[in-house]
Amino acid sequence: MTVYFIGAGPGDPELITVKGRRLLERCPVVIYAGSLVDPEILRWARADAARHDSSGLDLDKQLSLMAEANAAGLDVARLHTGDPSLYGAIAEQIRGLRRLGIPYELVPGVSACFAAAAALGLEYTLPGGTQTLILTRRSGRTPVPETESLPRLAEAGAAMVLYLSAGATEGVEAELLPAYGPDCPVAVVYRATWPDQQILHCRLSELAATVRKAGLRRHALILVGSFLDQDGRESYLYSEERVQNDR
Repeated sequence: MTVYFIGAGPGDPELITVKGRRLLERCPVVIYAGSLVDPEILRWARADAARHDSSGLDLDKQLSLMAEANAAGLDVARLHTGDPSLYGAIAEQIRGLRRLGIPYELVPGVSACFAAAAALGLEYTLPGGTQTLILTRRSGRTPVPETESLPRLAEAGAAMVLYLSAGATEGVEAELLPAYGPDCPVAVVYRATWPDQQILHCRLSELAATVRKAGLRRHALILVGSFLDQDGRESYLYSEERVQNDR
């Protein structure tokens, strides 16, 4: 018996991996992340699978369900949104499984930051531009180490994607302005790849007002950086020089 932590992707059911879908199709127990996982994904679960919405379950109840499945020799598909290793709150579940001696495996998924880039039709790392992508969040109910505060991270001038921060855009704007400047381009992607996906464009100095006007508080990523203008040199990968050297 194994508990499979499966990245279900950002929203679009077809963005679950082949391996994730295969495991979902055969696991007799499914625990899924409520409104964060598109219910359409569950159509690939076994018809007789026991299905549990984790949004109404505390950690002890989830571990109890996994322990019951383990005692019965039943595999569990634990569906998480995006990729489970990024803001997936799986560490506490894993600690519990280790304590109980229950095997587990992580199955990667497509994170929302990559779905957002796809929705915008751009890449984060441009030739002649930033080669670094920072994935972070603003400190809130879950604290962030001082060494990873937004003002400190912003000093790098790298491409930045903020998770779980759409409800704190005033603070995001204030903390990023000194390093990025008021004219730095920003994109806000709400529920990337879902049918109600929404994309907002603005400058950093307009971030809070733009998000407030749109009424967004949750389920949105904030993308910040010059990469949004897609300027820069052409890459060496497709250059005539590289082609000639490879002949």
